[in-house]
Amino acid sequence: MKTLAILKYEWIHFIRSPFKIVALVLFILASVYGLHNGSDLFKTRTLEIDRIQTQAQASQADIIAYYDKNLKGPSDRPWVDVSKPFWALSYSYVYEFKSPSPLMVYGVGQAEKYGYYKRITDRSSPYDTDMAEEIANPERLQTGYLDFTFSIIYLLPLLLMIYLYTIKGTEVDTGILPLITVQATRTKLWLWTRISFYFILVLSILILLLFYGAILTDVFNNDFSGFLNYLVMMLLYLTLWTIIFGLIINYGSFSITNTLKMVGIWLLFAFIVPGSIHQVVSTKYPANLMIDFIDAQRDEKDKLYSLPDSIFQQKLNEKFPQILNSIVMKDSLKRNRAMNESAASLTNDLTKKSLTTIESSYTEKNKLIKSTYWFNPITFFQNRFNSITQTHFDDYQNYRDQIQSLVDKQIEILVLDIWGDVQVDKERYLDYINILSN
Repeated sequence: MKTLAILKYEWIHFIRSPFKIVALVLFILASVYGLHNGSDLFKTRTLEIDRIQTQAQASQADIIAYYDKNLKGPSDRPWVDVSKPFWALSYSYVYEFKSPSPLMVYGVGQAEKYGYYKRITDRSSPYDTDMAEEIANPERLQTGYLDFTFSIIYLLPLLLMIYLYTIKGTEVDTGILPLITVQATRTKLWLWTRISFYFILVLSILILLLFYGAILTDVFNNDFSGFLNYLVMMLLYLTLWTIIFGLIINYGSFSITNTLKMVGIWLLFAFIVPGSIHQVVSTKYPANLMIDFIDAQRDEKDKLYSLPDSIFQQKLNEKFPQILNSIVMKDSLKRNRAMNESAASLTNDLTKKSLTTIESSYTEKNKLIKSTYWFNPITFFQNRFNSITQTHFDDYQNYRDQIQSLVDKQIEILVLDIWGDVQVDKERYLDYINILSN
């Protein structure tokens, strides 16, 4: 029996099977729905970032107008003086953004868990309340949210199962397998050719869906290499399940037996193994660290603010030795004010120290999860897809690191200019914006 004849037979069998066609239509509808959800989230966040940037530029223009008119600040806030570094930086309106990737059309990953814009001030932190977890993707799914990656990870194996469970099993059930064996010179070639037909069919549909998603967010012009990476991972995932189900069919017999084995393998890898690992990881690394962080911050800050001025000044001197010979140091009145306005530099150190435990826990937690990839392929592929769409945990960790870096930079500028008794003018204000925006 020639290969082309086998493929032609399988095509006729497919188009005459309403159940298989309906399954494909439902899969396509779910995938298209997921693509539009990802596209809508990408466009919503892009528009929101543009809105915030426009708003920030308008606010900066208002401050610049104060310098042009020789005003100290808003008339309803007489205590504000934008000629002072403390107030000028407070009104710099600098933001750090986690710009969405066009590849988000394929998967939202952990994008729904974390904030994606943050105004930078001397008292900002990567773990402020506006950067905290909101809701996880499985929870979003319960409220009707579904992305394309979910369709691939969980629905694709089910689609393959529907297509493959009758191969060989039907012939065994009806007792005509010996006749097939006589007609086909190589039974395994007959079997794997039929399996390959559905592999090619499903792959073709997936590629068409990928192209459709790429059109929604203009992926080709923005991140074509990411598109290729996603395609490769999708191909590997499809190949993995095709081989697993193919081996079950090859060494199996009756349809019902093969089906039960395929369902069992799918449940094992899709739910039982990831669920068990999640339980172990959650037990070892419970998600209550933010409470400890908040408590530690509050207690440590109380201790800091209750320190005598001499010790407080000593800590500032150790952190910024440049201020020892500054102009302000020689003026007791200015020195007391400078200490108060520089307090954020020490509280920032406390914040970073408190975050060490959290960051360390996250690192160990991720190492533990990665060590299970060899028997937990679903989580491996999920994380790879998230990494490609730039919605992985590591992407948001890098974003948090960038926020902290900007906070550190702003604090350094603030302290040195305060103790240097710098009078901020329009040019220096624009310098603040340029330095913190690059």
